[in-house]
Amino acid sequence: MKARYNQLANSASLQEDSVAVLHYPEERKITEATDVLAAPYIVITRINVIYWIQWDPRAKKMVIHLDRLAPYLGATWDV
Repeated sequence: MKARYNQLANSASLQEDSVAVLHYPEERKITEATDVLAAPYIVITRINVIYWIQWDPRAKKMVIHLDRLAPYLGATWDV
């Protein structure tokens, strides 16, 4: 188990200034006022498995674990 965790922790999946999506395990109702939850976040700093992210340069920084982040691949549109 330790080897698998270390492999995940040491893999550089998200670099600084890359864009990521934040995963919320509980389902939240998204309205226009809280549309920030669906916005892509910018990775500010990486500290092992902990990341500091921000969705706007004027917004407060958030400390998030690697397990809750995924690389942002762009907007997807259902046709």
